[in-house]
This record gives sequence, C-alpha cells and structure tokens, in this order.
Amino acid sequence: MDGDALVAEALSAALLAMEEQFVSEAVAGLADAVELQRQATALGDESLVMRARLCRARMGLRTGELTGVAREMYDVQRWAAERGDRLLEARAHAACASVHQYSGDAAKRLEHSLSAVELLDETATVFTQIWHRVRLADALAETGAIDAARLRYRQAEDLARKTQQWELLRILLNNWAYYEHDCGDLAGAGEVIGRMLQHADVHGLELDPPTLHTVGEVQAANGEYAAAEQAMLTCIARYEAGFVEHVADVASYRLTLARARRGLGDVVGAQQSLDACREVCVELGLHAILVQVHEEQADLHAARGEFAEAFAIHKTFVAAQKSLQSREREAQAQARQAMFETSEAREEAERFREQARRDPLTGLRNRRYVDEELPALIAGDSGLSLAIADIDYFKRINDTLSHDTGDQVLVQVAKLLEDGLAAAAPGGFVARLGGEEFLLVLPATPVPSATTTLDGIRQAIETHDWHDITGALPVTVSIGVAATGEVSPPTQSATLGVADRNLYAAKRAGRNRVVAGAPRERLPRAYRDRDVA
Repeated sequence: MDGDALVAEALSAALLAMEEQFVSEAVAGLADAVELQRQATALGDESLVMRARLCRARMGLRTGELTGVAREMYDVQRWAAERGDRLLEARAHAACASVHQYSGDAAKRLEHSLSAVELLDETATVFTQIWHRVRLADALAETGAIDAARLRYRQAEDLARKTQQWELLRILLNNWAYYEHDCGDLAGAGEVIGRMLQHADVHGLELDPPTLHTVGEVQAANGEYAAAEQAMLTCIARYEAGFVEHVADVASYRLTLARARRGLGDVVGAQQSLDACREVCVELGLHAILVQVHEEQADLHAARGEFAEAFAIHKTFVAAQKSLQSREREAQAQARQAMFETSEAREEAERFREQARRDPLTGLRNRRYVDEELPALIAGDSGLSLAIADIDYFKRINDTLSHDTGDQVLVQVAKLLEDGLAAAAPGGFVARLGGEEFLLVLPATPVPSATTTLDGIRQAIETHDWHDITGALPVTVSIGVAATGEVSPPTQSATLGVADRNLYAAKRAGRNRVVAGAPRERLPRAYRDRDVA
C-alpha cells in the first residue's frame, strides 16, 4: 500500500470515529472536523472531502450555526445521491433532519429522517442502523405520532441489545424517555428512565449531563423535586468543567433546576436559577428556552402569591411564544432557502454541463459527450453498432457557395440524421465529431440491421429538397458501419477505427453509400477528425 493510500485509510478511520461516536465537546469537535477536511482536500480524495464537510457541518450546527451548515449538508446529500453513495446520502439526510429540528420544522425533519432510514442497506454499520432508527422515532414523536415512535424505539432497542451496543442503548432510552415526557406520558417516561438507570448500572455506564437532564426533567414532572435538583446541580457542575455538548445545554439545566426548586418551595433559589437561565438565553439568543423562562417566571410569581405580576408575565409569555413561532418560521424559511439554492446551483451546473456536451451549431451531442458516455455503452452492449457519416464534397459547398451555406447544410443534415435514428433506434444518439463528420450510435442493433437503417437515412438525405440552401449542388453522405463485436477487446478507439476504415472504403467506392465489413488495409488509417473532400 502506497503512502497516499495509507493516509487515506487513516483519514477514513478518523472520519468514521467522528461519524459514529458522540463527540461531547462541540467546539473541539468542530476544530477536529475542520482539520480532517483540510487533510482530505490536500489528499485530493473527493469522497473523503464530502464526508469531512458533513462532519464539519454537523459540528457547526451544534455550536449555533444554521443556514450555512444547511447549505453544506444539502450539497453533500446531492453529491452522494448523484454518485450512488447510499451511506453518505443517508448520513446527510440525518444531518438535514437535525437542521429542521433546530428550526422547528417537524414535517421536514420527519421527511429527512425517513429518507435516512430508507437508504440504509447492507453497507450500513450497526451504529448507523440503530441511530437512524432512533432519530426517526424522535421525529415521529415530535409530530405527535408517539405510537409509531415507540415501535421504532423498540426496533432500535432490540438491535442494540442484540449487537451489545450498550452506550448507544443508553442514549436511545434517554431520547425515548424525553419524548414520552414531552408527549405528556409521565408514567411512561418514568418507566423508560427506570430501565435506563438499571441498564447504566448493570453495564457500568456513567450518565452524561444531557442524559441526567432528561432524568431530572422526568423526576421534576413526577414530583421528585429533591432528586431533580441534585441531578441538575451535577449537570451544571460538569458543564462548567468543560462538558459542552451544545451551547444551549446550561440554559436548559438552569431552567429545570428552577422548576425543581419551586417544587421544593425554595422560591428564592428558583428565582436565582431562573435569572441565570434568562441571562444565558439573552446572551446566546436562545429564544425557545426564553419563552419557557417567561412561563416559569409566571409560575414563580403565582407561587409567591404575586398574581398581578404573574398575569403580566403570562402576557409576556404569550407574546414571546408568538415571536418564537415567527422566528421558527423564519428559520424554516432559511433552511428551505438553503435547500432551494443548493438545488438551483445543481440545476445551473447541470445546465452548463449539458451545454458543454453539445455542439453549439447543430445542437447534437459533441465529442466530449462521446468520450464520456461511449466507453460504458460499448462495455455494456455486445450488440452495439456505430457508424461514422461524412458529408460528401463538403469543401466544395463551402468554397462554391459560402461558409454560412455550409453551416445551414450541417444543421439540416444533423436534423435528418437525428430524425432517422430516433425512428429506428430511439435509445441511440447522434453526435457531431468535428467538421462535417457525425457519429451515430445504435444500441442492440446488429450490423445488418444497422446497415439497412443507415441506408434509409442516407437516402433521406439524398432525396431531401436542398434547392433553397444549395441550389443545384446535391448533398449526400457516406457512412461506415462497425460493431463492437468486430474488435477484441471492444474499445471505443478500436470500434471507431473499424467504422472509419469502412467510411474510407465508401468514399473510395464513389461516395453516397453505406459500407460495412470492408477488408483491413495494409496500412490502416488512424481514426481522427478531418475535413474530407
């Protein structure tokens, strides 16, 4: 294995670790992803570059970006779809689902989550098989389809237990408990939390702060305020020690702590926690959590008997909720605009690519298209026939009449060739190779059938009414035909070489004819673009 291959292998392994491990510190993870993308770019491996771009975008989302990373994710998804990289495309859809989760677009989140699961095949790792199903369950639960979500959670849980993915199972149960709580089934949330805690104890797993937060929220909702308070204090301490999965985490921890303390009757401590939460929300622009802060503030005023203040804050809560909905719609619009711009850029690139593969005068395919597409056609169709058609005495048309007249002849001949081929071999195509020379590709057409078809096209050109273009000068073509089976191995250059030899034989035999099977000359002529008289 050479040096570049070793570097690529090591880089792929590093990317896989980032793709299939839960990076606890988003800022450090973003820096690592940027470095991996730099290495992939230096190596010139486009597949690794795209994987690194997706990793960087995912980490960027966790540090607070949205619109920019959405464009990156959609770009990677498009690239993977075009190249049939199902695993990368699935990961990109899962990442896009996260974008729409943060923007509050539950429908689009579910759409991408479904695509991520549907794309999974035997190449997907166990981690991906489980995690994408978990994220689909999360998306279903967010739309209120909790029964469908439970089915997906159970499927993912069974697979995690079967493959002994214990850490992933802990996270799965955490998400499940969170959405049971979010959907209002506190008993169900408590049951899942109990299973998660038992699972963590059996396998010696430490609960990270986001998981502890779920535990604390469920405990607070079920009236276990002291346990919830202790869980939140642990979360905050670990966040301050550097465990930052998402920048919004500490605000969520402080909000749940305020609720737990209010439940304990510690309204002073609850107010302190709430004030600290509000400060973080304002600093980081966490509007969704800030709405919950207003709601909790109203409850705190009510707990202190300050009903007028509670009513006033409740009105603030309602106004903030409406503002949040507006912001979410704006975020949704930005994410969808990113998707549109990516799609628009793809269509524009495809349009330019198409233009580059067509002859500007005749509108036919050009030599670039032939070189890109023909080798695969030859390799996949043993019955393919090719023909080279050349306009007879074209130089005389240019010299006697004009180059403008010659262009008109080229355009009309191109149309007659294309119309004739479309009727007989609709899966084929005509290309202008250069000058007055054209290539005709006839899939699954043996040489005898191809010769008959091409002779009909030749006659159509000969009998066409050329009077308005060339006056008394006739327009005819000579055609050389070849089959891929005539050469071994069947390559583009070899098959075109045979067609070119047969075309030359047609010219020598008097022009205006179709020739196949001409004997090889002592000094075979190399296939090339040329201007034959």
